[in-house]
Amino acid sequence: MITAMIRLVTLGTFAAALLSSPAFAAGGGGGGGGGGGGISSTDPYAGAYADQKPQPTYPKRPGTKATQKGKKPNNQSSIGDPAFAAGYRIAYDTIYERNDYAAAIVQLKSLGHDDHPNVANLIGYSYRKLGDYEQSQVWYERALQVDPNHVLTWQYYGLWQLERGNREQALYHLSRIASICGTDCEEYRSLAAALDRPTGTALAY
Repeated sequence: MITAMIRLVTLGTFAAALLSSPAFAAGGGGGGGGGGGGISSTDPYAGAYADQKPQPTYPKRPGTKATQKGKKPNNQSSIGDPAFAAGYRIAYDTIYERNDYAAAIVQLKSLGHDDHPNVANLIGYSYRKLGDYEQSQVWYERALQVDPNHVLTWQYYGLWQLERGNREQALYHLSRIASICGTDCEEYRSLAAALDRPTGTALAY
């Protein structure tokens, strides 16, 4: 009888611990880049990559850094302020859903966070889509000055380099991406695929 009670108590304790664990409460294994809720390095892509637009990264609360051993850190800067995140999402949709790049630039600048790497990168992307390569470069450089490991900017800027005929620079950008997130991340695969295309091939992204 006592043995049976001990087993029941042990089983109950184990079940309670399991149900209260963060992984169970969150619905199991997560990942930072999926569906419309969170941003991956993963921006944004060219031609065949058109449906692989980047997923916005937000929001991460201060003091919640991941400490998993063997995992590379998330290379996208988080957006912690809810109002900022909401405005960023609107601009993000303006770019990737409506392709209204001029309006997106206004929306992104109105957020008052021009030096946030996610914002600067998307402003650079929008200027590139409008054909203003000089302004696009300014904003890509700004994003990387703030966050030298902003992998999405390295990818987008690498595609910029390809459009400008700077293949060697694009290869350098590819190597930077590999050093940040390896060769299996979306940013690396996208830029590598663009580099594999014949020189002079139009990149539509």
